[in-house]
Amino acid sequence: MRILIALIVLFAVPAQALELQGAFKQGGLVIGHTAPGAQVTLDGETVDVAADGAFVIGFGRDAKPHAVLKVVEPGGKIDEHALTIVKQDYKIQRIDGLPARKVTPKPEDVARIKADNAKIWGVRGAISPESRFLSGFRWPVTGPISGVFGSQRILNGQPKNPHNGVDVAAPEGTPIVAPADGVVALVHDDMFYTGKTVMIDHGLGLTTVYAHMDSIAVIEGQVVSQGDAIGTVGKTGRVTGAHLHWGMTWKSVHLDPMLATEPMPKAMSQK
Repeated sequence: MRILIALIVLFAVPAQALELQGAFKQGGLVIGHTAPGAQVTLDGETVDVAADGAFVIGFGRDAKPHAVLKVVEPGGKIDEHALTIVKQDYKIQRIDGLPARKVTPKPEDVARIKADNAKIWGVRGAISPESRFLSGFRWPVTGPISGVFGSQRILNGQPKNPHNGVDVAAPEGTPIVAPADGVVALVHDDMFYTGKTVMIDHGLGLTTVYAHMDSIAVIEGQVVSQGDAIGTVGKTGRVTGAHLHWGMTWKSVHLDPMLATEPMPKAMSQK
């Protein structure tokens, strides 16, 4: 077996090949194909596999430099593949001038935040069997990148959790489209932090979230195709200006959407 590893990697072996394609970096999304009926694990954890043999794996912000992917084919053959995960460097971002209530919520806001989080993690915990992510990903909106994955945000001088998505600045009302095929799994008109929020389930535990929207054009349960309108850019929730927060998660692992799609055209990202 020959293994070629780079930032974008493709494994290919004869007969019932295992193929892996994606970013083998911290924050990276990897899409795989194996024999239908095969069992897959990543570092001992079960990976869901679609009926056609498609599966998805991902590496979090602080993923270790090495991982082991194990495939047990229907006939019992076992293959183990050692994966090397490239380390990322993350930025420190300071944002001042936010309302104090949005940085340090008052006691009466805590219950609302917990309810919001329960809805979000309820979507992330549901594993649908479809492999809609095979459509590939595109940018849901274009514009200057105002926030990057993994950056440590310091809000009004208080260190917060690392940023778990990418922010794209755009005027209010700018259309947002589905970056990949999926099913709308959550629509919320007013979350404490993210305002008008949509989540899309792309299958096998891969979900995306769209936050701070001005308007929402989809309903829960709606099937969307790549490029379908889902709403418009806004500045609802905890924001300092109009932008789209685009997040991607595999089960409970936050991923970098920028590693899952083609680079944004430079002219658009530097407006």
